[in-house]
Amino acid sequence: MMRRLGTMLYPIATLVALVVIWYAAVKLFHVPAYLLPLPGDVIERIREDFWFLLHHSWITTGITLGGFVLSIVIGVPLAIVLVASKTLERAVMPWLILSQTFPKVALAPLVVVWFGLGLGPKLVVTFLVAFFPVLVSTIVGLRSIEREMIELARAVRASTLQTFWHFRLPLALPNIFAGMKVSVAFSVVGAVIAEWVGANAGLGYLLLQANANLDTGLLFAVLVALMVIGVVLYYAVELVERLVIPWHSTIRLQNPTA
Repeated sequence: MMRRLGTMLYPIATLVALVVIWYAAVKLFHVPAYLLPLPGDVIERIREDFWFLLHHSWITTGITLGGFVLSIVIGVPLAIVLVASKTLERAVMPWLILSQTFPKVALAPLVVVWFGLGLGPKLVVTFLVAFFPVLVSTIVGLRSIEREMIELARAVRASTLQTFWHFRLPLALPNIFAGMKVSVAFSVVGAVIAEWVGANAGLGYLLLQANANLDTGLLFAVLVALMVIGVVLYYAVELVERLVIPWHSTIRLQNPTA
């Protein structure tokens, strides 16, 4: 318990230090509120508009989770297929890499033209932002199995499917979860980008409205809400990782008593 409390104190202390620096900078340099409001003003705005922000946060969270789940459902099987077939990998992988060079902000309007308005295009944009880390991490994990493990699988006469299920996949899980943690953070960004085009609700939509009205207080309140969503989802994935692979060295080192 003391170890966990000590671990929590570090980010809390960092947050307090940043808030103090923020407050001091505004006061010292006489920064106007429309450029950078005081931390207390942002907290007051969050308190006043809490339920309003919560409503839009649920919408953005739903889009984030939808795109994130799609990135896993499509990214992991695609990585397995690419690892199993070198020919397919040579044919497809360069195009997947090329797809990541296009800015998703520019692709979002095109996705809306193709798929129309509604939830579908928002999920597509979020998926496009989030799936590549899952894909690459899964490929790396599946290929990082030691030769000794392959020889062990052959020694016990395991089939190709058994080798994959009992050797390759368990050893690839740490890499897969690493990609998922990156992907869930990217999903929040993807959801905001998706809401910039053809949305009438969500935190991305609020960002546009606050920017158009020069409402800096609302801008910062929305940014705080997005950070909370990102942090909560990241640690939710990490919690699932701890439950699924408690045997891995990175988990055991964080919890020596386990």
